[in-house]
Amino acid sequence: MSDILKGLNQAQREAVEHIGTPLLLLAGAGSGKTRVLTHRAANLIISGQATTSQILLLTFTNKAASEMKERMQHLLGSVGKKNNLEVFAGTFHSFCCRILRKDGSHLGIRPDFVIYDSDDQETLIKNILKDLNLTPQEFKPSSVMYFIEDCKNKYISAVDAGNIQPGFWGKQAAKIYKLYQQKLSDYQALDFNDLLFQTVRLFSEFPEVLDKYQDIYRHILVDEYQDTNQIQYLLTRLLSSKYRQVTAVGDASQAIYGWRGANYQNLTNFTVDFSDTKVVSLEENYRSTQIILDAANTVISKNNSHPILKLFTSRKSSDLIKLFEADSEVSEADYIAQKICFIYENLKVPYKQIAVLYRMNAQSRVLEEAFLKYSIPYVLIGGLRFYDRSEVKDVIAMLRVARNHDDHLSSERTQKALGKRKKILLDQHLLETDISDLTSAQILESVLNFSGYLSKYDPQDEDDQRRIENIKELKSVATTFPSLNDFLENIALVQQEYSIQEKNKKKDSKEGVRLMTLHSSKGLEFEAVFLVGFEEGILPHSRSMIDDSDIEEERRLCYVGITRAKDYLYISYATRRLFFGKSSLNEPSRFLLDIPQDLIEFDQPRDIVRDHRPKSKNSSELVYDPDIY
Repeated sequence: MSDILKGLNQAQREAVEHIGTPLLLLAGAGSGKTRVLTHRAANLIISGQATTSQILLLTFTNKAASEMKERMQHLLGSVGKKNNLEVFAGTFHSFCCRILRKDGSHLGIRPDFVIYDSDDQETLIKNILKDLNLTPQEFKPSSVMYFIEDCKNKYISAVDAGNIQPGFWGKQAAKIYKLYQQKLSDYQALDFNDLLFQTVRLFSEFPEVLDKYQDIYRHILVDEYQDTNQIQYLLTRLLSSKYRQVTAVGDASQAIYGWRGANYQNLTNFTVDFSDTKVVSLEENYRSTQIILDAANTVISKNNSHPILKLFTSRKSSDLIKLFEADSEVSEADYIAQKICFIYENLKVPYKQIAVLYRMNAQSRVLEEAFLKYSIPYVLIGGLRFYDRSEVKDVIAMLRVARNHDDHLSSERTQKALGKRKKILLDQHLLETDISDLTSAQILESVLNFSGYLSKYDPQDEDDQRRIENIKELKSVATTFPSLNDFLENIALVQQEYSIQEKNKKKDSKEGVRLMTLHSSKGLEFEAVFLVGFEEGILPHSRSMIDDSDIEEERRLCYVGITRAKDYLYISYATRRLFFGKSSLNEPSRFLLDIPQDLIEFDQPRDIVRDHRPKSKNSSELVYDPDIY
């Protein structure tokens, strides 16, 4: 028992030892929540309150689940070996898959059901569209997939969807949903969201099955509870309703996935669902310096719709947060590259312990080019290098065809991207157009307009919006290189640098500065963090500025970014940014203005950084236009 409690602070120990009633663990960033969660589960077993098979640990990623299993094995030692460590630690989906393999027959689901991935789903939906004589242009498969996923996450059946959906599109989408489910049943297949949906349905329609699993899993511990959606919430409530031995761990200040259905109010309403809940707050941070935490605390304190933890630490440092005001996105990227070289060479911080975080994937382009220029190895987390992204390669192929009609490979890719009919129309347009007097930006705009390529993407879909942003970012490159030959040559040179870096990179090594979006950074930590594009319209994103709840989520996203830093935090913004092909005058982010000035010092690069791109003679091209974001 002493080993289980060894090294825990008072609040952590209180959480580990609590028994009898539901427990809500409000765990701030870097406060050791995984440690407390696994120690609590181990304590339940070692103290005799539960057997290993009665523990259910639910989380969101396989990586987190594996870490929990390893920690449990270490904590339980001989006890775990004696019981073959029957603790289930896994994702919601893996748990539900196990349930349906064993008891899905009650719903007519065979144990050998297959799980369809997104490609399988899209193919099935395309077939259904043909059967219904509906066009993919009007009912984009990815949009229909999102509609079905959203319904399942909210536990809305195909029949119910048909009764509540307004308008022609909604009615037809509900009809597609109904046929889609019928075909899944015929094929003995489930999609990813069905794993949860059908498990909740199984428990709801067959109380004896629910009762069986309630007796098996008497102690339920749920990680990242603020990220649960409606169906995950229902599953947790059903399983825990009999014995009420449930522990929810989370932090509303790190709830950043509202756009994909997560509802942080599941966390804030936990004490309503379980009135006798014990609440323990973990506010001691073991990751960051107090200066970094003070900045994070002041930013998040402006939110008022959820509990706010005030993080503190015993880690002291006099290093202030460095702030750089750039005159353009190019000088911002150069500054970051120079600083990383300095940190690596003088402070001996490994590349892999340095992260550059941005709000939108499209922001990586200028950073990648700066890193290639300074020979800084980097790894893109959760995405492809800018010029390797399929939508970017598609548009580049069209531009190569515009320059050289005999480029067979680019022509093939263009036809694959557009379809045969649209490719013929684009070819005809290019034959009739003299591009010799047009700039790269004008040619790019013309190709996009006449090809109808952008119609492939739905701006309301988050993934499609990122693709649209990447295509728009190509306009920034085109504006920088007015000659189409120079534009394509620059891209070829950057791609060549990609290849050289790949060849020089050891296959068994993961060295390199981490480049990722703020969303991708959650759960990670780094010795040095750069937060770039700290401007109104970028962070917070312009699409969030209408609704107060969206602004609060952007603020939480900023908070997550700040609390990734352990020792060094750099923030930068540009007063003028060429973004999506337009040049705009920018204001610093409101979140930057929230940070007390005594925590910040202005910084300068080692070398004088200037944007040497040719300035437009037409001053009207320089505008403040938040809509371009």
